[in-house]
Amino acid sequence: MRPIVHEHLHFHPYKMVVVQELSPHDFQNRITACEALLETLPPDALVFFSDEAHFHLFGYVNKQNMRYWSANNPRELHERPLHSNKVTVWCALSRVGVIGPYFTVNSQQYVDMVKFFFEQALEEMHLGNIWFQQDGTMAHTARASMTVLRTKFPGRLIPLRGDIPWVGHSPNLRPRDFFMEIPQGRGF
Repeated sequence: MRPIVHEHLHFHPYKMVVVQELSPHDFQNRITACEALLETLPPDALVFFSDEAHFHLFGYVNKQNMRYWSANNPRELHERPLHSNKVTVWCALSRVGVIGPYFTVNSQQYVDMVKFFFEQALEEMHLGNIWFQQDGTMAHTARASMTVLRTKFPGRLIPLRGDIPWVGHSPNLRPRDFFMEIPQGRGF
């Protein structure tokens, strides 16, 4: 079958990519939020964008990318837990550098990280007019987290449902969009 489909029809195998669905309303919200951000931030603003990544500890194998070539089917099995243990790594980045990595899991650890790690790193950098953007994960938007962040960044906090709202449904609005100085020739 493959020779016919590939060599004669010139088809190639492609894997489907699953992305978050955006409604027509989401597109306008994203444009409005970006324009508001550009209007609100002063020219000397320094924005630290934060995010985290999850690393699985059991050596997760994507079976779609794994092939075992043999004359006979070895009935190879790769067992793994349904919900594998993982480590969450956080960092914040801006045009002046990266703060992190920091290993965090829950809202209390996030509060401690902001108080004792992030604030100290910012103080050591001797920077002014700092703004802070974070996503809407539960640990970040918990009452204790928001209280600490609003104290540290009064009027300069860019979270989901915050001082300057970060628009939801924005999986592709990433810090690189602002670093590249694309919007109105400004980089943050």
